[in-house]
Amino acid sequence: MGMDGELVWKGNMLFEGVCDITGHKVLFDAHPQSGGNDIAATPMEHLLLAVAACTAMDVVAILRKMKQELTAYRIEIHGERHPEHPRRFTQVTITHYLSGNNLDPKAVEKAVKLSDEKYCSASATLRMPTEVRSEFVIE
Repeated sequence: MGMDGELVWKGNMLFEGVCDITGHKVLFDAHPQSGGNDIAATPMEHLLLAVAACTAMDVVAILRKMKQELTAYRIEIHGERHPEHPRRFTQVTITHYLSGNNLDPKAVEKAVKLSDEKYCSASATLRMPTEVRSEFVIE
């Protein structure tokens, strides 16, 4: 199953991206010291938050199926990056904070584990080797 996206330069280091599945637009920028305007998240911030969002959506869906009544949920995510280029993530820590009516700790543990080990595509992409190929066309 494929997914396609397009990224269009808007000047300086500002880019607007859109994927074919939903058509929602996302802005990317850089910090001023890197030539950006600092008006949108950086690509690495998007990547880190994508992992948090992916696992959060999994956990909510799994807890709903388990008939757990969730009333509040947030994630804190911390990424450590390699000091030299490429400054990839070397470690990511995800901390889930959940509140609810009679939340079963075993159900929460199972939901988090299922997301970590089976369902979260974003964290799986960070964990597993992914082939990335680049091409170019001069128009």
